[in-house]
Amino acid sequence: MTDLTTRFRGVFTALITPFRDGAVDHVAFAELVERQLEAGVSGLVPVGTTGEAATLSDAEAEDLIARTVTLAAGRAMVLAGAGSNDTHKTIEKVQRAEDAGADAVLVVTPYYNKPTQAGLLAHYSAVAEATKLPVVLYSVPGRCGVEIAPETCATLAERHSNIVAIKEAGGTATRVTQIRQACGDRLIIHSGDDGLTLPFLSVGAIGVTSVVSNVAPREMVQLVKAWEAGDTARALELHELIAELTDGMFIESNPGPVKAALALSNLAGPELRLPMVPVSDASRQKIAAILGRFTHAAAAFQEMR
Repeated sequence: MTDLTTRFRGVFTALITPFRDGAVDHVAFAELVERQLEAGVSGLVPVGTTGEAATLSDAEAEDLIARTVTLAAGRAMVLAGAGSNDTHKTIEKVQRAEDAGADAVLVVTPYYNKPTQAGLLAHYSAVAEATKLPVVLYSVPGRCGVEIAPETCATLAERHSNIVAIKEAGGTATRVTQIRQACGDRLIIHSGDDGLTLPFLSVGAIGVTSVVSNVAPREMVQLVKAWEAGDTARALELHELIAELTDGMFIESNPGPVKAALALSNLAGPELRLPMVPVSDASRQKIAAILGRFTHAAAAFQEMR
């Protein structure tokens, strides 16, 4: 677990999937990945929920994972999104991710079905038994309608040596404490809420799987590194620097706002796949204003350092 803890430490970017005229924009994707690597992220998360995995074909998803592995070239861990609300389909996704060369898989809680904790135990156990890859649980009750109980996390980590981490997006740092009390050091914890990264780190998380780092990878990396170095004052400064940007990335359903911000920065187009649509004009104007203030403040912050 020591090696895995080291590899999972830091910022993992939940990559968007850029589209152009309905197809994946591979040129923009490669440029986005390189920008992340240059900023020093620890991990790349292709075809996750931020990557609009639900509307990608199996071939598109596998290709994006393989491309990410090639582009990363060992410079960052590749944590591939591989979840669905069907256990059989999830296993197929996990196995395709393994074939594509992913280092680990991120498996979201089955959505809409609202399985019981017994159902979650059975689901994640079946997934873990079907792969040799490290498995990261993903609890996001706001999207899925059910959260993974700390006791369920503990049982899964005890039964399956390859269930190694959880992306926790329940909206409260209390969950980190509850999971740590139930699991001890058997389960690595990542923040799944950008705005709670610093609070999560303070109570035992070791990283963040981030949406905002699509736009501000350097600042997110610096925040986590400052915390790890014991420079809590600088970590707080960085937390406050990105706070408005973080809020702005969720004024409409993810990934609409982050795609709008990337389009405003000429890094990727704003196109999404139905039923997702680009943000409203009013939201786009708000995002543009927020991005302008952030860009100015970030430049001043880096200059002072």
